[in-house]
Amino acid sequence: MTASAEIVRTLMRQPTAALGTVMQTSPYVSLVLTALDADGAPLLLLSDLAQHSRNIAAHSRVSLLFDGTAGLDDRLTGARVTLIGTIAQIDADESARTAYVQTYPSAAVYTGFGDFHLYRVTVERAHLVAGFGRIEWLEASALTG
Repeated sequence: MTASAEIVRTLMRQPTAALGTVMQTSPYVSLVLTALDADGAPLLLLSDLAQHSRNIAAHSRVSLLFDGTAGLDDRLTGARVTLIGTIAQIDADESARTAYVQTYPSAAVYTGFGDFHLYRVTVERAHLVAGFGRIEWLEASALTG
């Protein structure tokens, strides 16, 4: 795995991300909690009541922005990554559910609610900005291994 891919994988371990979805013809961004499955794919537990869930039902294309700039005096010098891909409901995947609840034990209560569903993001590409002048696109295949 390259140094850039390692940076991306580290950023993906952040507990929160900005989720970008399509709301009719407009972009819509919300804050979500993320965990990773055994293969390193992002997992999200989302309520049907949330706007982003309604957006996903109509358009499965999403992006996730992981921000590693907290605490820096000049936050634009820090690393961040935008993942681009598709999202799918995976309620039947018990190993993914276990991974999510291990990351967020309080989520165990919500997993039993009828309006909460577990989703997996299949990453296609990553756009890494790892500081001034260090910007690159990585294909999903570069993020594994």
